[in-house]
Amino acid sequence: MRQKELRLALVSTGGISLAVYMHGVTKELWHLSRASCAVNAKVGSAAAPVPEPGIEAVWIALLDTIHAQRNLRLRVLVDILSGASAGGINAVFLGQALATGQSLEPLTRLWLARADSDVLLDPDARPWGRFAKFWAQPLVWAVLRWPALRARGGELAQQVDQETRHSKAWGEVRRKISRLIRARWFAPPFSGIGFSRLLAEALDAMARSGNAAPLLPPGHPIDLMVTATDFAGHPAPLRLNSPPLVEENEHRLGIGFRAEARAHTGEGLAPLPELVLAARATASFPGAFPPLTIAEIDRLVAERGETWRGRSAFLQRIMPNRWRRGTVDQAALVDGAVLVNRPFAPAMAALGSRPSRREVDRRFVYLDPAPHAPGDAAPAAAPVGFIAAIFGALSTIPREQPIRDNLEALERQSRERLRLRAIVDSLQGEIEETVAKLFGHTLFFDWPNPKRLITWRARAQQAAAEQAGYAFHGYAQVKLAGIVADLAEVITQALPADDNAGVEEALWRHLNQLGLDNLSARGAGATAPAIAFFRAHDLAFRIRRLKLLARRLTADWDEAAGIDPAAREAARDVVYRAQALYQARASLSGLGPGFAASAAVVREDPGAVLAAIAARRDLARLDDEVDGLFVHALGMMDKALRRRFLHAYLGFPFYDVATLPLFQGDGLGEFDPVKVDRISPEDATAIRSGGTRACLKGIAFTHFGAFFSRAWRENDYLWGRLNGAERLIDMVCSTLDEPLDAALVDGFKRDAFLAILAEEEPRLRADAELVPSVRAEVLAKFDSGFHHPPTPSSKEDGE
Repeated sequence: MRQKELRLALVSTGGISLAVYMHGVTKELWHLSRASCAVNAKVGSAAAPVPEPGIEAVWIALLDTIHAQRNLRLRVLVDILSGASAGGINAVFLGQALATGQSLEPLTRLWLARADSDVLLDPDARPWGRFAKFWAQPLVWAVLRWPALRARGGELAQQVDQETRHSKAWGEVRRKISRLIRARWFAPPFSGIGFSRLLAEALDAMARSGNAAPLLPPGHPIDLMVTATDFAGHPAPLRLNSPPLVEENEHRLGIGFRAEARAHTGEGLAPLPELVLAARATASFPGAFPPLTIAEIDRLVAERGETWRGRSAFLQRIMPNRWRRGTVDQAALVDGAVLVNRPFAPAMAALGSRPSRREVDRRFVYLDPAPHAPGDAAPAAAPVGFIAAIFGALSTIPREQPIRDNLEALERQSRERLRLRAIVDSLQGEIEETVAKLFGHTLFFDWPNPKRLITWRARAQQAAAEQAGYAFHGYAQVKLAGIVADLAEVITQALPADDNAGVEEALWRHLNQLGLDNLSARGAGATAPAIAFFRAHDLAFRIRRLKLLARRLTADWDEAAGIDPAAREAARDVVYRAQALYQARASLSGLGPGFAASAAVVREDPGAVLAAIAARRDLARLDDEVDGLFVHALGMMDKALRRRFLHAYLGFPFYDVATLPLFQGDGLGEFDPVKVDRISPEDATAIRSGGTRACLKGIAFTHFGAFFSRAWRENDYLWGRLNGAERLIDMVCSTLDEPLDAALVDGFKRDAFLAILAEEEPRLRADAELVPSVRAEVLAKFDSGFHHPPTPSSKEDGE
């Protein structure tokens, strides 16, 4: 049976009160992750989440149907999250839920009840009574009637629909806007420390739901990055030719976290003060909230009677330049969407060194509740007024700058991967013929054992080096440079942020002293230090070799005559298990505890640090373990598959010599292009067409609308879940080579919509007509007689 992982990297934009819609989407991602874990868990595993009836039963039915009809066991996991402003808040909470297995249900209750202007308003800013600033009432009327502040569309001139204006919610909106406008002026109306308390309260509520197993495979990393803006900026060094070093002011600030899924230890993605700081900083909307200072988080920790363990290390990591200058306490952090509203780049940077246990379909999922369509822009001939020009330059344009540059970079990367695949495929015939000749008369080739496998590998590597001729020197130099760069990176990660300069230079000085500059020699002529170095540290070569073998087993031998599909799938599973063993050693955590002390002497004694890495990774022992796995697997294969497996495995050095210099050291990594999917009301039209304007209420008052009405928050949250379910069903089904029947997919969408509506009906009571009216739309849009019964989960296969 074929296995595949649909890996999602979620990129969330800013949206102010549309954060409630984003929560609905991220909650559906959480439900899908839980269902996927339950389906893929082994029978009786305590780590498997217990699926809930309702939407999770629909997700399980979809995954089981894919298994039954396409012989594919699909696992869906979210392992990269990047966000700004409102999207950053939701990324923080979803990351915590994925890393701990905690529930997002308490967060829903808090979003609906507490994301309210009256709750967010600073107590010192509240009007003292109904007649406070009575003279400001005409301004309230003007705001309520001014199209540019009511809703977005065209030049922000979309009218609040008549139905909304005459609803009970509109009265609530009017009252709360009146209180907000009559609050204090010339200072942020919303409370900074109050916002931090709400965030801490939400994390506490999640923690009380109980820690379960992470919603990721054991050892798999989860990366979370949110953006913030350092208002005053901090000096950042730039290296030039002349002068050699200059400084410029940098305002962008990234706050990142990484954890690896493991048996739960009671810890989350990060300590609570750090998660609160990240969420509070990224969503510190200018003018609405005061900038975040470190003193605010210290005050929160003191109020809670807790200790912020790791405070210094965390602040030093996220603000190294300020830390060196002793100005961390002077930092004033504002909304991350001011400069980086669509943080694709941090998510792209996290793609490296992701472990692969099976075939991977990588997606970037871009969450944008209110995309700005080009057709909404003002006519080109329209004059730009004084205020509009200033407001657009300072706020609107930076926040709405398209993601074209990031998507074009992803497209270039995907084209390069396709070109690499074509080059590798073109080499296949000649290399397989060369390997067949090399081992054509080898005794016991059909009866490998670990000792023979080692001998055959060495023979193939020597032959590849000798046949490469003078091109081998360039290959060896590129290979060495890649190894040194990887070693420098993992050593740098272990050092304090203000003490990590010069690591790679120290490694090169040491290696040159060992004579590793003589890499043109091949085979018996290679120096002993060079051979020992590559054996101890060339982890990337081993991983590249297994990735090529997995590619052959996945894409190239499907139609090969005489090869049993079940045997091929079993072989591929072994290859991914071996790959995961090597990849586990690649990261800093793979070196085990205490490595930081060993790394501290890298500039004085780089040889000792390299020896410590070699001992901790122990690649020779790992090679023996992998050889044992392969020998056992080869013994279970028929002759046709065994021959192909061995020829591809032993032939890898020929591929590597040919491709590594060509692709600047990247070599045979990921073959498949990265795909990008968007989640937005504009893309989810199964229930209601018309996009954002037809579905969301929070777009009113330049996206602050949902803060003024619980009914509006409930509406936007519900549509977030519905839109999220629809688009995620599309993504899951798009991983299949042969699509499911369209009517079957529509049936799953219908079941998902009705399950969500049934779950939310008891909770969404501010507008009694909301759920019934949407349910009527669902039943009218789909055949009311069609229902796809959930397929029983087939865990008896032991996956």
